[in-house]
Amino acid sequence: MTAEGCLRVGQAAPDFTATAVFDQEFKTIKLSDYRGKYVVLFFYPLDFTFVCPTEITAFSDRVSEFSSINTEILGVSVDSEFAHLAWIQTERKSGGVGDVAYPLVSDLKKEISTAYNVLDPDAGVSLRGLFIIDKEGVIQHATINNLSFGRSVDETLRTLKAIQYVQSHPDEVCPAGWQEGDATMVPDPVKSKVYFAAV
Repeated sequence: MTAEGCLRVGQAAPDFTATAVFDQEFKTIKLSDYRGKYVVLFFYPLDFTFVCPTEITAFSDRVSEFSSINTEILGVSVDSEFAHLAWIQTERKSGGVGDVAYPLVSDLKKEISTAYNVLDPDAGVSLRGLFIIDKEGVIQHATINNLSFGRSVDETLRTLKAIQYVQSHPDEVCPAGWQEGDATMVPDPVKSKVYFAAV
C-alpha cells in the first residue's frame, strides 16, 4: 500500500474474495458476506510450520466462544487451498491441524496480505496480523506480531468483548485490563471520578 493508503483502525476493512477450505471442502469466501457479524481475521506465515498450528488449533478449540458472541473467525496464509486441505487432513500429533472449525483462506497471490499491510516482502509470507472487524465492516483492533511468537486467544476474546461493550454502551469506556463484568467509566472529567474513587 502507499503511505497515503496505510490501513488504520477505524477504517473499512478491505474486502476480498478468495478460496478457502472449510469442512474439508473448497469454498469461495467474501469478507463482505460477513456483514452483520464481527470477524476475527488473522494472518499466519505458512502451513506445516511450528508456531502456526498452535494458533490455528487454539482458535479452533474455542470457536464456540466466538460464535456465541456473533463472531466468525477467518485464518489466512499465502498457501494454496490444496496445502490447506493437506494440512487439515494431517493429524495434530503429526504436525497437522486436523479438522478446523473455521475457514482457512488461501492468499496465494498475496493480495489480501498486501491490502492488510502484513506481508513481509523479504520472507514472502504474512506476519502474524490479527484484525477485529465489527458488524459494519470497520476495523476496531489490529495487532501484528513478528514471525516467531504466537497470539493469545484469551486476549483476542477480551478485546472483542470490550469492543462489543463500548459499541452497545457508547457513553462508557473500558479501562486497562477490562474483563467482562468489570466496572467501566464515563469519559467525563467529573463522572470518571466515580470509577477512580472505587479503584
